[in-house]
Amino acid sequence: MSSTQRDVDHALAYPEPPAHPLWHRHGAKARPLTDAQKKRNRELLDLAQRKPRTTAA
Repeated sequence: MSSTQRDVDHALAYPEPPAHPLWHRHGAKARPLTDAQKKRNRELLDLAQRKPRTTAA
C-alpha cells in the first residue's frame, strides 16, 4: 500500500447488516428471577468454581 492512501479498514466502513430474524425473541419477555433463584444460582456457581474439573470419558 502506498503512503498516499489512507490506512482504512474497508470492512468497517459500512454499517453492520441487520440481525437474522431468528435471532430476535418473539412473544413475552422472560420473567425476572426471584431472590431465591438468584441465591441458588450463586450457590451453584460458587460450588462449580470450587470443584476440580473432571475430564469427559
